[in-house]
Amino acid sequence: MKDLKFEQKRSLSRVEAADQLTAIAAALREGGDVELELGAVKLSLRIPDDLRGELEVEVGDGEMELEIEFKWPTTRARIAPSQSGAGKAATKRKSLPAKPRRSGPGGSRKEGLKRSATKAP
Repeated sequence: MKDLKFEQKRSLSRVEAADQLTAIAAALREGGDVELELGAVKLSLRIPDDLRGELEVEVGDGEMELEIEFKWPTTRARIAPSQSGAGKAATKRKSLPAKPRRSGPGGSRKEGLKRSATKAP
């Protein structure tokens, strides 16, 4: 179930559509708390620095559809006050894939193990 959904459907001129996109672009550029005026409605949003985007174009049934979608989490990741800046960097590193360790020139540790496991006794 969604916490909130706002949907607005109406006919627009090209200029009105451009004005609406310009307002959204300005809100994205500024970030933080922003108010978008969408016709008679004001929508307040908190926009973070990082978000995910999707652009979709569909052509069919005599119509063209352009969909621009941005997503971001509704909550911010919180770090305990006792952690230092080094703790933040360590947290980020945990999410990255581990790099293979080198066992010697030209091969990774895993490859060395693989070779020794395939040798006949």
